[in-house]
Amino acid sequence: MTAVIPFTILVLMLIFWLRNKRRAARAATLAVRAGADLLPPERQRTDRAFADPSTEAVLTAAAQGDWQPAARALAMAGTDWERRSHLVDALAGQAAKEDSWLRAWQAACPEDPAAAVVHAAAKVSLAWEIRGSARAAGTTREQFAGFHRLLGEARQDFARAQALAPPDDPTPYIAQIPLHKGLGAPHEAMRQLWAEVTARAPYHYAAHRSALQYWCAKWRGSAELAQDFAARAAAVAPPGSLLTMLPIISWFEHNSDAPDKAYGWPEMRTLTETALRDLAAADPGHPGLAEARHLLAYCLTRQGSHAAALEQFRQVDGFVGALPWHYYTDPAKVFCAYRERALRGALIAQHAN
Repeated sequence: MTAVIPFTILVLMLIFWLRNKRRAARAATLAVRAGADLLPPERQRTDRAFADPSTEAVLTAAAQGDWQPAARALAMAGTDWERRSHLVDALAGQAAKEDSWLRAWQAACPEDPAAAVVHAAAKVSLAWEIRGSARAAGTTREQFAGFHRLLGEARQDFARAQALAPPDDPTPYIAQIPLHKGLGAPHEAMRQLWAEVTARAPYHYAAHRSALQYWCAKWRGSAELAQDFAARAAAVAPPGSLLTMLPIISWFEHNSDAPDKAYGWPEMRTLTETALRDLAAADPGHPGLAEARHLLAYCLTRQGSHAAALEQFRQVDGFVGALPWHYYTDPAKVFCAYRERALRGALIAQHAN
């Protein structure tokens, strides 16, 4: 009798193992079918966070030497400061590669505030390109020299952009945040700049996201300063502003090597649930919405909230130029791996119920 009991246990273990193996195989098959519409790594764009045809058209025209679509797009943005900042950033990146179209714009419209702020922001973009993304130890003396020279020039360009801009336009101030980060501006100088930004656009998501980097430990602050900045902004944020993403970004920046179980902590679940409600209330055309979806998809997957993660992945599939993917050597491969994990997890949960 005593020999039968271990044998029975062994048989039961084998049955459960076979059942789990069949379930995993079935989930893999279903995942292939359910994910048939999802794009492979080679079809993921690493230079964009989302599909933005109107901005793409403006950048294409600029690359061909035509500045007028850029001028029209910025004029049409009006007081949509999020959209204006998004366009200025994109155009500055384009001008950092080739700026003949921008010089033609400035020659034709020397007092145009839009051209002035793009010119200043382009100097900052080019400075960061010269510096590179390596830590200080991996950056050459020549890179640092070029970096600081261009940032110094950009300060004068921003002064002119501010003088030309309408008094309520926060864009020339927002675009200076990476300059302050690069020059190592003291905290008081950053607070003065931030006061100018929030006086004009108190809930500007891109501005907050940029300023949060300054306050992170890897730049000019600390984990505590970044957390405080993020928490205070999120506490007063109106629904749809996306500012509830800031505490998640701050946590990720200072805990990027955290294990999966950390993403399931009650406080982290509260942050992701709050952010999901914020995303649901946001304008579908908000330029920061896709970037928020990317990080939430990652966090929700590691949290084990696979169905919710998969929903976010589907919204941004085809584009991986966003946090957290751009921190990886092969962003498309990592994006697709986490997306596959979310897909399989969602299917297993669905068939277990």
